[in-house]
Amino acid sequence: MSKQQTEIPYGTLDLLILRTLETMGALHGYAIARRIEQVSGQALQLSQGSVYPALIRLEQEGWIRTEWGISETNRKVKFYSLTKAGKRQLRVEIENWEKATALVARFLESS
Repeated sequence: MSKQQTEIPYGTLDLLILRTLETMGALHGYAIARRIEQVSGQALQLSQGSVYPALIRLEQEGWIRTEWGISETNRKVKFYSLTKAGKRQLRVEIENWEKATALVARFLESS
């Protein structure tokens, strides 16, 4: 029996990437995607077409920075890490997520 893929609301990927970098430290894009999939219990399957545009956007916002390095497979890759602004933005993203889920929960609980 295969697990059904889960879709995440728009903007949630930013939160997941920022949180992953806060927790794990500097990672390359492939490792970020695999870690998010791992934590989701494989409910999320992320493609390069979704992860890399998000990483570029987060870098343009100044929330992450890049540095070239060598991966565990001996390939030259970009490593992404959280900036101070990114740490602040992560707190904002978490707060917004908590407010949004509390709002939806109120509707689901009402009769």
